[in-house]
Amino acid sequence: MSEPDKPRDELEGTEAPFVSHLVELRDRLIRVFIAVGVAFGVLMVWPGSGPLYDMLASPLVANLPAGATMIATNVISPFMVPLKITLLAAFLLALPVVLYQVWAFVAPGLYSHEKKMVLPLVVSSTLLFFLGVAFCYFFVFGQVFKFIQSFAPKSITAAPDIEAYLSFVMSMFIAFGAAFEVPVAVVVLARLGVVTIEQLKKWRGYFIVGAFVVAAIITPPDVVSQLALAIPMVLLYEFGIWCAKLFIKHTKAPEGAAEAETKADGAA
Repeated sequence: MSEPDKPRDELEGTEAPFVSHLVELRDRLIRVFIAVGVAFGVLMVWPGSGPLYDMLASPLVANLPAGATMIATNVISPFMVPLKITLLAAFLLALPVVLYQVWAFVAPGLYSHEKKMVLPLVVSSTLLFFLGVAFCYFFVFGQVFKFIQSFAPKSITAAPDIEAYLSFVMSMFIAFGAAFEVPVAVVVLARLGVVTIEQLKKWRGYFIVGAFVVAAIITPPDVVSQLALAIPMVLLYEFGIWCAKLFIKHTKAPEGAAEAETKADGAA
């Protein structure tokens, strides 16, 4: 009796020379730079680099004493700092194009079940990062600056440096954006089999303690910002456990595809 036909590897015949991959990578990088450049040009025309920085600084300025303003201690800071803000905003504006180019470069080499796994992770991680940044800007900054100014002695006139403020804002944005990636990390670890759902539930108490320790280290030394970072991390951890159950269920490889993928890995 002849052996039953083995399922065909869906990536069979799609291999391309290494040079063609480099050429495609170059082309997609060029498109990314063009997209960022166009977004940068648009933002420089409207609303402009100055208004963009004013928008970024508005949570702090709103909580400064009457008549107080921010200062620039470096000669070129009034030019360079708004320019950096505009470039960063241009990258964020062009991010959908950037992510599409990354996806278009990687997707041809993925199996169908891998595409079902990667695409939701890329989209969700991007949205969660933006959500963390928005939460930091619209809620945390206003509370933190109000709390800090309430402790300032009357004999001191607050006049923050614009470059120092930019550094502070970027570090806070990165901290909150990364903290909001907790569900993605939980889902990936569970999907790869590094941990099980039951282990994640058992480690809940350790994560809560760790979240407050991390918040105490990377946020300013005030209770408001520490709680504002730690509490969402704990809630997102629980959300990640729930998402991991659904994600594992809907991204399992078909039996035939799993065998073909194993053979391909062995041949490589």
